[in-house]
Amino acid sequence: MNHGLPPAAPGLRIGLYGGSFNPAHEGHLHVSRTALRRLRLDRVWWLVTPGNPLKDRGVLAPLEERMARARALAADPRIAVTGFEAEIGTAYTVETLRWLVRRRPTLRFVWIMGADSLATFHRWRRFEAILSLLPVAVIDRPSHTLTAPRARAAQAFRKARIPEAEAASLASRPAPAWTLLHGPRSNLSSTALRERGDSGT
Repeated sequence: MNHGLPPAAPGLRIGLYGGSFNPAHEGHLHVSRTALRRLRLDRVWWLVTPGNPLKDRGVLAPLEERMARARALAADPRIAVTGFEAEIGTAYTVETLRWLVRRRPTLRFVWIMGADSLATFHRWRRFEAILSLLPVAVIDRPSHTLTAPRARAAQAFRKARIPEAEAASLASRPAPAWTLLHGPRSNLSSTALRERGDSGT
């Protein structure tokens, strides 16, 4: 059983971009396309989570609605949307990534996150294990360009940071390895969209 995982041939370089996608928006596309280009990835998988333990589930749209909006938005053959976490029953990113690595050992995974998420990454369940399991790409976000490198998780793994100029090699590097990618940034956020009434329905 593939648990709803997108098809992928052995050896492909896959970016994993997890989140609530509540709702999905152009900022998610921007991050994904930046990662595809700068990291020379073959695909990016959007892992639409049942819910984030660090966020209020009271404002969370049903998983089916969030996935439908994400699929409508991600009209790019290199981007696949999956909600397999709900089926396998993992509650934390570290559990999901361990599951993926065990079942897809021939794929080269890279975890993708925004610089805003890096600021609170140390609060994630076993963040050290995540950084030791997969290489990580951090995409710059407005107001986080200068603060991201000072984040607690970034400081804890500062010796594992690779130069941005070598980002294309990230998927081939053993963990821990991470880089911060700068460039055009998106101001969009799911929270702001919800606040102005755009739920994606």
